[in-house]
Amino acid sequence: MNRFFENVFSGIGITDIVDILIVAFVIYKLLGLIKQTRAEQLLKGVLVLVVATFASDVLNLHTINWLLKGTVALGAISLLIVFQPELRRALEYMGRSQLMKGSFSQVDKEKGKHITAQIVRAIENFSANRVGALMVFERETSLMDIIETGTVIDAEISDQILGNIFYEGAPLHDGALVIRRDRAYAAGCVLPLTHDKSISKDLGTRHRAGIGITENSDALVLIVSEETGAISMAREGKLTRFLDMKTVEKTLLNMYLNSEPKKGSMAFIPNTIDKIRGKKNAGK
Repeated sequence: MNRFFENVFSGIGITDIVDILIVAFVIYKLLGLIKQTRAEQLLKGVLVLVVATFASDVLNLHTINWLLKGTVALGAISLLIVFQPELRRALEYMGRSQLMKGSFSQVDKEKGKHITAQIVRAIENFSANRVGALMVFERETSLMDIIETGTVIDAEISDQILGNIFYEGAPLHDGALVIRRDRAYAAGCVLPLTHDKSISKDLGTRHRAGIGITENSDALVLIVSEETGAISMAREGKLTRFLDMKTVEKTLLNMYLNSEPKKGSMAFIPNTIDKIRGKKNAGK
């Protein structure tokens, strides 16, 4: 037995260890990307199919084995189509290097505090007066394709500007506002709707669009319901509802002052994430 282990480990070099660690890290990150998404269930189905193929071969079930092998061969191509959203997320994640400065790192600290105060004041007014609002904060992932669907205004952020944009009679009030760094960059933008069927049907288009854009980018979205005045936030495909103003202010300060937790952590939000499964009283 000792000789066996000596033979095994004697052939392992530093490059082999590095190779194994890199592969393990990639697999770990891929599992993290698909966790709690449709791909997680699909991956389980693929694993069951692979195990069934192996078992049919061991048990000499030739017909079943032939069918399963054919299914696996065709499934390799199908997976590229089925997992397209997850593959896109993975590639975007790889493209966002921590060595590169993010969008908000280019904003002066005092400027960031001033912008946060203006946005918080506007959101507080929207909530009190039940004015619907949808604000998308661009981060590392470019939202140029979204910006092109709206009207570029490139205005300085103030509570008056935000109030004018989302005023019910304003031409651009019914779309999303894309905020790029310290500028209200484009208004009246059209966002992709989420395809998550588990979301409550009581949620309106505004909330579905807010979730949808965060499934395709690393953007942070603030939403105010025009029916209830409730404040919500979407990030990483999840919706957090019924936020108070302190939470909104803390979130924006963390973002603008570049001190928020890394991607994947929602620890800076004290409210429990509402996954919107069958919950009511959502508002538009």
